[in-house]
Amino acid sequence: MARPAVTVAVRAARAAGNVILRYMNRAGNLIVTEKQPLDFATEVDRQAEAEIVRELRRAYPDNAILGEESGASGKPNARFTWVIDPLDGTHNYLRGIPQFAVSIAQLDRGEPVHAVIFDPLRDEIFTASKGDGAFLNDRRIRVGKREGLDGSLIATGFPYRQRAHLDAQMDMTRVLLGRAEDLRRAGSAALDLAWTANGRLDGYFEIGLKPWDMAAGVLLVREAGGRYCDFAGRDGIPASGNIIAGNLHIVAQMVEAVGPVLPPALLKA
Repeated sequence: MARPAVTVAVRAARAAGNVILRYMNRAGNLIVTEKQPLDFATEVDRQAEAEIVRELRRAYPDNAILGEESGASGKPNARFTWVIDPLDGTHNYLRGIPQFAVSIAQLDRGEPVHAVIFDPLRDEIFTASKGDGAFLNDRRIRVGKREGLDGSLIATGFPYRQRAHLDAQMDMTRVLLGRAEDLRRAGSAALDLAWTANGRLDGYFEIGLKPWDMAAGVLLVREAGGRYCDFAGRDGIPASGNIIAGNLHIVAQMVEAVGPVLPPALLKA
């Protein structure tokens, strides 16, 4: 049975999903703002986040909130913080590419304890609570069983916020693709992590994610029996946003493979 916090987060994610689907066929007419170079937000992002915040505030008025669009709100020293990405994959959404999701996580003093990722187009709800396992539409999921990079399917995203690291991204891609079966770049970190948790993907790596990109997804991976770490193999949510995730074998081999081709700054971050 889902924990009460997950039930609330699912309700919030579905409310946001309704907003996203309502505007989908009118994406070409949406008001779009550029928050920073190549980083866009739409009125749908903001409305969807407002729906999520409304549901969370109703159930947990004393919790802090960190939203991609609205920033931080609530008590700054609160034990619990909700981390929200109302529309992960905005670029896809604007172009009609069916790969985007709602991501919601509750952190207890910085550690994710509850997570929901909702794919409104496929009506797939990924949920997890610390110690309870990970689920897709109430069915338990596990990371893939592949024991090495050979024959694996790895996902990534290109660091549009940090173009200075593009060479490092290409070097990582080259060395991993030299061993993996193939590589995917689908445009939603939340779904990449959710799909890694349920074995559709064997592993995932990316440079410079924000907390709302990964807070829910990393809990799904861990509760599905996997691991996440930074590029040097240090466990936990990396402050740098430089992340590797997958099952224990895949993560170990990815860390080993990319280490020699990365600049020291990315390994120390």
